[in-house]
Amino acid sequence: MTYAERIKKAFDPYLEVSIQNWENFVDYFDEVYFEKNEIIKQPWEIERYGYFLLEGSCGVFIWKENNYVCLDLIPENNFFADHMSLITQQPTPIETMALERCHALRITKSNIDYLKSFQVGAMLFLIGAEFSFVEKQQQQIDLLLKTPEQRYVEMLERTPKMIQNTAQKYIASYLGITTQSLSRIRKRIMQKRS
Repeated sequence: MTYAERIKKAFDPYLEVSIQNWENFVDYFDEVYFEKNEIIKQPWEIERYGYFLLEGSCGVFIWKENNYVCLDLIPENNFFADHMSLITQQPTPIETMALERCHALRITKSNIDYLKSFQVGAMLFLIGAEFSFVEKQQQQIDLLLKTPEQRYVEMLERTPKMIQNTAQKYIASYLGITTQSLSRIRKRIMQKRS
């Protein structure tokens, strides 16, 4: 599957656009690789890129009281960046990091702005931003209404490879629990499934 086909497949649930548009779009990306635990964007720096993750997983973090707090986990075939910084071009406390060896497509802020100058590009970025907002709100709702165990089970169903390859401390942080609580949850789930 080509890069354009992978991006199209990831985006089709939100808006179906011709493969030709995606092939033109992909021409503005560069391939990049990150090693496990490599910092992609430092805190308090300005985001200069947007990414589409082809292989691996990434995390979005902030530092609080000398600890990482995981705001989001990014599985394969998803766009990611410090969106707040990318849009405002202001520094933020957000840090992005490769949680395993990653292969991604990277687009510069200037290429994003150039693509947004065309109707189809502007529409794609607008739809992407809208659905990113919806996903973030759903995460907030889930955090308030679902137990960590329910959220973990959903993550296992949606992204089993990412769960298998991501350090437990990051998953626990994302769920808002300790690693010991996550171990108990994993043990209960394994007992139910056996």
